[in-house]
Amino acid sequence: MQSEVAPLFQYYQGYLALISFVGCLGIIALAQVFPRLRGRGDDENAVQSMHSRPTPRIGGVAIFLALALSVVFAPTTIVQSYLGVIIATTLLFLVGLSEDLGFRVSPRRRLLAVCLASLIVIVLLGVWLPRIGVPYFDLLMQYWFIGVPFTLLITAGVANGFNLIDGVNGLAALTAIGAAVSIALISLQAGHATMVMLSMMLAAVVFGFFMVNFPFGLIFLGDAGAYTIGFVLCWFGIAILIFAPAVSAWAILLTLFWPLADTLFAMFRRSRANRDAMSPDRLHFHQLVMRGLEICLLGRKRRHIANPLTTLVLAPFVIAPQVCGVLLWNNNRAAFLAVLAFLAAFFGSYLVAMPSVRAFRQRLRET
Repeated sequence: MQSEVAPLFQYYQGYLALISFVGCLGIIALAQVFPRLRGRGDDENAVQSMHSRPTPRIGGVAIFLALALSVVFAPTTIVQSYLGVIIATTLLFLVGLSEDLGFRVSPRRRLLAVCLASLIVIVLLGVWLPRIGVPYFDLLMQYWFIGVPFTLLITAGVANGFNLIDGVNGLAALTAIGAAVSIALISLQAGHATMVMLSMMLAAVVFGFFMVNFPFGLIFLGDAGAYTIGFVLCWFGIAILIFAPAVSAWAILLTLFWPLADTLFAMFRRSRANRDAMSPDRLHFHQLVMRGLEICLLGRKRRHIANPLTTLVLAPFVIAPQVCGVLLWNNNRAAFLAVLAFLAAFFGSYLVAMPSVRAFRQRLRET
């Protein structure tokens, strides 16, 4: 663990944000000439679609480009390790990009790509998730046949979670920025300067995209961007747990709470309905909130307002667990209880919201 502490803000973060921002603008311009960059023609009719016009879904290209260039600014002591993570991310990025460009890649194959990318990191760096904050069981995590499967499960869950919340303008990017800054602040308190630097570079990269994505939704992360961001954030969290023993694993989970909670509940409700866990639907939390805003407040044909407003409504709920993660960074029991409290609030509010939306929809049909 490093004793020196790096400042949060550095000049190169501005460069990375600018690269991401300009890259997104370039993609939007090229999409007017090359329709393939807007994905499949039926994307806006997909079950989970939240927009009504063809929109570039390859914001991940700008994200990945800026992220790859960030290696130039990484400390020389960790360049090799950081480059290993970027190399592994390349596989995931290419698989996601194939889906974004209309070459249909099944959800299972995309999850397999996440697992393969994590295995590449494990092989190249010789590390995996060292602990999960559970006494006694953490002792078993040092054995590869226990630690590696947990690592694959967690990284796949986080990466897929960011893909699931990339539906309304700004939500996935806001969540990622909050998670990256939270991880940086935890690293700052733990005295791990390297992770402060890397996390803030990632936050800058995503911020460049956010300026184009919110509020008008001119471009989306797509699978390539969402999986890349979720994967890198998860490995940043694992790195902190490896090099900063005082940091609670539950505190790291709090920084990534929203995408993980959305993924868990998606699996829960689909299993209850005897549906394929990978099948898309329109029952994610942000989708319910947006439809609730349309039905109860804005009226029909106001989706261009309801979409970004959904992100503003959900922002406090996304950020609250991340703030708790920063405050409880070295208090394992309190962080665990916070996770339980936020899970109860998430599941409870979801169960209350879904019948209400259905009731309003029925009332609209009757009138």
